[in-house]
Amino acid sequence: MKSLNLLALAVAGLLAAGAAMAQDAVIRKNLAERLPNFPKIDEITKTPIPGLYEVRIGSEILYTDEQGNHLIQGSLIDTRTRANLTEERIEKLTAIDFSTLPFKDAVVIKQGSGARKLVVFGDPNCGYCKRFERDLATLKDVTIYTFLYPILGPDSTVKSRDIWCAKDSAKVWRSWMVDGVTPPKNVGSCDTAALDRNVELGRKYRVQGTPAVVFENGVRKPGALPAAQIEQLLVAASKKS
Repeated sequence: MKSLNLLALAVAGLLAAGAAMAQDAVIRKNLAERLPNFPKIDEITKTPIPGLYEVRIGSEILYTDEQGNHLIQGSLIDTRTRANLTEERIEKLTAIDFSTLPFKDAVVIKQGSGARKLVVFGDPNCGYCKRFERDLATLKDVTIYTFLYPILGPDSTVKSRDIWCAKDSAKVWRSWMVDGVTPPKNVGSCDTAALDRNVELGRKYRVQGTPAVVFENGVRKPGALPAAQIEQLLVAASKKS
């Protein structure tokens, strides 16, 4: 009897898998035929809502029905828990393994004990980054790893080089971002390969704007978050790390 039950479960699993593959094929076929310029679909999965499917394109999430007749762009909210299911899904897709980041290529600022950690991708000419740096300076017991990410133009590259090559890059970075003190010009020889690696790192993780923040639990957030929200995310990260 037990073996028959196991066989029935195996058959049911195969049938379900076959049905899922067939549904996947229908959606892909219809979207491709009707929207010739539609980007390559990476994955199609069921959502908690019957008949609604998630269409993943990289880290972008769309939704469609069983036949691909309609596309929905926006957030899926669970009204019982008020959880933003779309945002949670994107966070999982874009999560970064914090421990694998090349911290040797970052400008490091330790505040207090430095026990808590976060990473920031920042451009020296980014106005939001400057505002964000002021909030970061108020945090306690945190180590901030800033990957200089010059994406706003040639002057950003020049300033990033001057900051990176300074004797005390952390002091120069914060002085420029918070107090507007122009970084001293680099006149000697300096290995700036780290800046090129930072740009590649940002591209790898699809960092499209600055500031971008990564917490120890892998959660990443775009934009200049207020200090209170950073604190909340640091607490959450320390519980999960």
